[in-house]
Amino acid sequence: MRDDPFALAFSEARAAAARGEVPVGAVVVRGDGVLAAAGNRTLEDRDPTAHAEMLAIRAACRALGSERLVGCDLYVTLEPCAMCAGAISFARLRRLYYAAEDPKGGAVDNGARFYAQPTCHHAPEVYGGIRETEAADLLRAFFKERRGREGRTGPR
Repeated sequence: MRDDPFALAFSEARAAAARGEVPVGAVVVRGDGVLAAAGNRTLEDRDPTAHAEMLAIRAACRALGSERLVGCDLYVTLEPCAMCAGAISFARLRRLYYAAEDPKGGAVDNGARFYAQPTCHHAPEVYGGIRETEAADLLRAFFKERRGREGRTGPR
C-alpha cells in the first residue's frame, strides 16, 4: 500500500509557506507510485502559472513522456482555480481529490464550475473536502501571519 498522497501534498504546502508562497501542495499518483509532487512557486519563479497543480502536472508529464496523464490521479490541498481545472482536463487526469474549497478562486465546485461547462471535453471524477479543516487552518495561519508581518492598515 502506498503512502498517503495527501500527506505529501500537505508537506509540499508547508514547504511553500516556508518559502513565503501561498501554502498549496499537489501530488500526481499513478497506481501505487507518486509521479510528481510540488508546492506553489509563483513568487519564486516569477510565474503566475506556477501553481502547485500546474507544476505537478508538468513534472508528471515529463516523467511519463506524454502530454496525457490517463489513469493518474491528482491530490491537492485547495480547490483548483480555472487555469488549473483546465490543465487537469487537458491532461486527462482520471480523478481529482482536493482538501479545502476555495469560494473566491475555485473553479471546480465554486465559481465557474469548469467541469460542468458544455465546452469541457474531459471531466475527472471529483472528490472534495478531504482533510478540509487541516487545509483551511494552514491557509488561515499563513494569511494571518502574513498580514501581521506586512502591518495591515485601513479598513479590512
